[in-house]
Amino acid sequence: MRLCCSECCIKCLSGIPYASLIATVLLYAGVALFCGCGHEALSGTVTILQNYFEVVRSPLDALDVFTIIDILKYVIYGVAAAFFVYGILLMVEGFFTTGAIRDLYGDFKITTCGRCVSAWFIMLTYIFMLAWLGVTAFSSLPVFMYFNIWNTCQNVTALESTKLCIDLRQFGGDKNLYWSLFSHLSFQLDLTFHLFVCALAGAGAAVIAMVHYLMVLAANWAYVKDACRMQKYEDIKTKEEQELHDIHSTRSKERLNAYT
Repeated sequence: MRLCCSECCIKCLSGIPYASLIATVLLYAGVALFCGCGHEALSGTVTILQNYFEVVRSPLDALDVFTIIDILKYVIYGVAAAFFVYGILLMVEGFFTTGAIRDLYGDFKITTCGRCVSAWFIMLTYIFMLAWLGVTAFSSLPVFMYFNIWNTCQNVTALESTKLCIDLRQFGGDKNLYWSLFSHLSFQLDLTFHLFVCALAGAGAAVIAMVHYLMVLAANWAYVKDACRMQKYEDIKTKEEQELHDIHSTRSKERLNAYT
């Protein structure tokens, strides 16, 4: 009984697509880091614009910076939901591909539809990889901008002057910022900057996950293609052996009839 359970566990563990599992975990971690930190960084940007730069939300339905930030937040919600589902689909595809390879001579047979689905996932994953590369490049822009402002704040903070006054026009503002508010701005910039850095790291992790998925899907496609050829070869071989057996049986019957 114990031996039977042990063999069952080994068979179940051998059927797990570990490469797809690692890629799925990396994808979920990257998407969660990008979406969570990106959302909070955008919220911090709104706080900075409203409290320190005195940017007012447009009362009309005009496309201002706050509307763009709201759109980006909704895009983040959609990205989180879409890639949660896509990770599950790729994991299921990995399970089916692993089962198709291991159970090639069992009840499960590789079909043309299965090969088309694998090819479709390869194309879709490649497109998503290019999309995440674009997201990574776009995410580096606020990191670069916030780094320059944050570095300036760090240099100014080192002066520790109560009469310090900074002209915010160089950053897009329209007033001067005195030391009484500067310490609060420095803290908010520090937090928002590091959130954008974490979001950039999450986008990079998603790119690595997409590359990992591409390698896994390409390997599975090659294995399935070779397995299909082997399956066709075995079918032809079995058919020829059956035909030879039938011919041999027919000749044996003919000889027996001729003898009698």
